[in-house]
Amino acid sequence: MKKPKLSFWQIINMNVGFFGIQYSFGLQQSAVNPIYDMLGASPEEIPILNLAGPMTGLLIQPVIGALSDKTWHPKWGRRKPFFLIGAIMCSLALFIYPFSSSLWMAAGLLWILDAGNNTAMEPYRAFIADTLDEEQQPTGFQAQSFFTGFGQTLANLSLFIFPLMIVGKTGSLPNWVYASFFLGAVCSIASIWWSVKTTPEVTPSPEEIEKIKNSKKGLFAPFVEIFSAIGDMPRVMWQLALVYLFQWYALFCYWQNSSKSIALSVYNATPKSDPALYEEAVGWTGLVNGWYNIVTFLSAFGLVWFAKKLGPKYVHLICLILAAAGFLAFPHIENKYLLFVAITGFGIGWASMMGIPYLMVVGDIPKERYGVYMGIINMMIVIPMILQTLTFGYVLENFLGNDPRNAISFAGVLLILASVALLFLKPSKQTATSTPAPASH
Repeated sequence: MKKPKLSFWQIINMNVGFFGIQYSFGLQQSAVNPIYDMLGASPEEIPILNLAGPMTGLLIQPVIGALSDKTWHPKWGRRKPFFLIGAIMCSLALFIYPFSSSLWMAAGLLWILDAGNNTAMEPYRAFIADTLDEEQQPTGFQAQSFFTGFGQTLANLSLFIFPLMIVGKTGSLPNWVYASFFLGAVCSIASIWWSVKTTPEVTPSPEEIEKIKNSKKGLFAPFVEIFSAIGDMPRVMWQLALVYLFQWYALFCYWQNSSKSIALSVYNATPKSDPALYEEAVGWTGLVNGWYNIVTFLSAFGLVWFAKKLGPKYVHLICLILAAAGFLAFPHIENKYLLFVAITGFGIGWASMMGIPYLMVVGDIPKERYGVYMGIINMMIVIPMILQTLTFGYVLENFLGNDPRNAISFAGVLLILASVALLFLKPSKQTATSTPAPASH
């Protein structure tokens, strides 16, 4: 069945919901670990406290993908019901999170928040593959990269701006934390609602609907489908898994340690030695991370053009090298303004990471399995994160001197290894990735 061509603004509308999802992820990346510090977490506890994200991604995204592949409702569609359920969970968790009175309450709410984010996000990847033809898929995936940058930019800027405007403390946390998370709760549900209302799903063919009706049902059916899909997985996805092993382990190292690295290199402070100065470092980290996300949304659509000229593999290779260079320089910078120069490389890399890899594999994925394979790609993201949460506390303590600056350098080395692994990736089908057309207005 031929898919209708969408205008550029229709593609933007269908991806607005990604903004709310990524605002929430931005808070998780930049605010949750400082909140753990404020609630008394020790450095070696931080990795295990971040286990919620990768574990919920591992358990939820492939299951939701398999379920959405086998779902169709004339009114609600295939992917949209999962958007809405996830958005509601996210909004409730974000609203309650600042009321955390203990470390373990905050960790428990993070599990709920991540479960909601993963329920909403996985069908969004499949939504692009369902709705857009091969020419427009690059624009669709990079629109998600654009909203990743935009949503996370606002989340990080809120961590810098709200402390300047909102003072005082309620319960265990500063009042600006409440403002940032309440805004996230509104963005999550409102942006998803906008995409649901403005973008219809493509109706499956009668043959596809018949297959959906006749598909196996039951509690274990999604798991059977996941294992079957892994058994049939295209070789290029196994090659991408090796790239992701290094790439995503590195990113978790950065997100967990960026605030403490800046606090030491710029402010010479730790959460215990000078809490007030450390809080200032957290605010500056929000600004720095906000900048890399600004770079992300400014460069996202430009990468579509480069993917057309160079191919997505080589675009991603260049972006990984830029990100690695930024991480290697980052912990050695004492001037807080020069941090923006270093993190610019990661901003370009992040724009690629959130869209370009999907272009390298989507041509090899059968369309009736878009959902489950997008979930499996997420497994390739979260398994390295789980390894990081389970192992990096030991690595940090025994090999990196419990110094967060060394953790950032280590992340840079891992990104170099990811770029080497990428050289061995060879998609068998290039039609969707080598000839993306410019977006129409």
